[in-house]
Amino acid sequence: MDTTIIERWKLCTCASFIGCIILVLCLNQSRNSANLSALQNPAISITSFNQFPTPSIEFSAASKLIVFRPKAVNHREDKCNIFDGEWVYDSRARPLYEGPQCPFLSDQVSCRRNGRSDINYEKWSWRAKGCEIPRFNATDMLERLRGKRVIIVGDSLNRNQWESLACLLYSAVPPSRAYIETRSSVYKVFRAKDYNCSVEFYWSPFLVQLDVKKENGTRVLRLDKLSGEARRWRGADIMVFNTGHWWAHQGKLRAWDLFQYKGKLVEEMEIESALDIAMKTWARWIRRKLDRNKTRVFFRSISPSHTGEQCYNETQPILDESDAASFPKSLTEIIEGTIKVMKSPVRYLNITNLSQYRRDAHPSIYARKQEERQQRKEFHPDCSHWCLPGLPDTWNGLLYASLVFDTSGHISDS
Repeated sequence: MDTTIIERWKLCTCASFIGCIILVLCLNQSRNSANLSALQNPAISITSFNQFPTPSIEFSAASKLIVFRPKAVNHREDKCNIFDGEWVYDSRARPLYEGPQCPFLSDQVSCRRNGRSDINYEKWSWRAKGCEIPRFNATDMLERLRGKRVIIVGDSLNRNQWESLACLLYSAVPPSRAYIETRSSVYKVFRAKDYNCSVEFYWSPFLVQLDVKKENGTRVLRLDKLSGEARRWRGADIMVFNTGHWWAHQGKLRAWDLFQYKGKLVEEMEIESALDIAMKTWARWIRRKLDRNKTRVFFRSISPSHTGEQCYNETQPILDESDAASFPKSLTEIIEGTIKVMKSPVRYLNITNLSQYRRDAHPSIYARKQEERQQRKEFHPDCSHWCLPGLPDTWNGLLYASLVFDTSGHISDS
């Protein structure tokens, strides 16, 4: 009797085990069918929590800013403006390179080499609100630029940016595998031989042509003709333009005597009107001469200047916004208004506000070597340009972020 009961229990246990196996197999079959149905039905989406949404960059007409907009997940849209944030002291992450690594840097920006002893200005990082800005990666940037050509066109502040970008990239390659040409103040170039890429600077503070008459030395600013160097700009994959400061110069600092427009010489014209015509000339060239499928165009906003009193002996960023530098708003509005209505897409690198707080980052008296300072009885602090390493590295970091956040993720080869 006991033996019979034991045998029955064994049989029940075995049947239960087999039933569990069958149940598991059925559940797996049901799950596979559901997955297959989801893949075949476009109305059903499968989201992997191990993947980040693909981000995109766009120009916001309302804010005139580049906006980082991750693609919606679960119908949520999160906006992030990489130019809206705060400065954070970060001695571990900054600087991205050491000045001696780039022997080609000009005296004007080599503040530590010229005797500046405080170096805290090198250690501030820009942190955006609501999103992470990728740390500048020179090797990754070089890969993105492989086989490409970058041109930076404008005044000495864009030359400042060129020196920064050239140094950032130069510090990531063996010196023997780089070519640097810096003898001319109007044209400079960095080439990374192993990546077959170049970064070039072209001096053109007005973007339009400035002619000097041989017979009498009269300087004529031709508002409806782009700079004669423009023929050398074509074919670039990335273009970074700027203008502004030279339009605001007055008196002895003014670089022109007459304007020329539609074949007529004009002695007096409102600066706002002249800049508006010049910007339209530039925009027309962008529309007619560039392949929008190949070339990405950036326009860097005004780099703010501070007075000598505002930057001399300063070692900390400005905390009070009322002390920040300013630039004629009317000129800024003309530049931004032109970009906003352009049919060809132009990315606006709005570095003005974040740069206004960095009065500590100017060369001040350290734009020249100590012996030169001692020889000159009068010397005005340079509160327009920026020390390197320093603030322009952040400008290039935001340019890099714009490329990283692009929907394509890389520079088009088309």
